[in-house]
Amino acid sequence: MSRLLFIIAGALSVLAGLYALFNPFPATLVATVLAGWVFLIYAVLQVVAAFQAEGWGGRIWSILIGILAFIVGIEVLVNPLESVVTLTLMVAILFVASGVAKSIVSFQLKGGPLFWPVLISGVASLVLGLLILRHFPESSTWLLGFLLGVELLSNGIATLAFAWATRDRA
Repeated sequence: MSRLLFIIAGALSVLAGLYALFNPFPATLVATVLAGWVFLIYAVLQVVAAFQAEGWGGRIWSILIGILAFIVGIEVLVNPLESVVTLTLMVAILFVASGVAKSIVSFQLKGGPLFWPVLISGVASLVLGLLILRHFPESSTWLLGFLLGVELLSNGIATLAFAWATRDRA
């Protein structure tokens, strides 16, 4: 029975991923709303964690971070169209920073088997981030939906592959 659930989940994820890839703007709005809810859930968890922290210094910072995350989550949910632009800019900055960091780390791995994969990954992240910034803010209308589609599609394919690989064990 669990194999059947993996097949259903994988197929739904592939279909949702394809839908998102072919309809990037609505998928971008969905990704933005999901981000808003993630901020709200994170805010609640942060405040709960604050009451488990020792000392007032850690507790106060946890509560402040929780309040800030709550405000961001509400803002994203109330104004999803405006938030799309901000989230796209954040993704671009994250890609650029990640690309620079991975490229620097790759040179610490020079001579080893991880040098080239980490360097290629770093350069790819950097180039993607710069491309997003070059086409900003126009990229805001499709980027988050496209990324959501790629994620759903790749997760669906991986889930279906897992179900397929475990067919003889069931």
